[in-house]
Amino acid sequence: MKTCQGTVVKIIDKKTIKVKIVRIWSHPVYKKRVTRSKYYLVHVLGKQPEVGQKVNFIETKPISKLKKWVLEDK
Repeated sequence: MKTCQGTVVKIIDKKTIKVKIVRIWSHPVYKKRVTRSKYYLVHVLGKQPEVGQKVNFIETKPISKLKKWVLEDK
């Protein structure tokens, strides 16, 4: 089971949020820091977080076509 941490970018509806994960790595040849980001749709079961808040989420069975992650309870 995978666990990820990201920042809430958008609240789509009552039970769905959009989370952004930023990955920073050094280029093997040019030694320059490269930033890549990816967005995930996360299912919310309890209280909904605010935009800009850091959240942890875990992988689960597919809930819909694009939602395969659930917000982790703290």
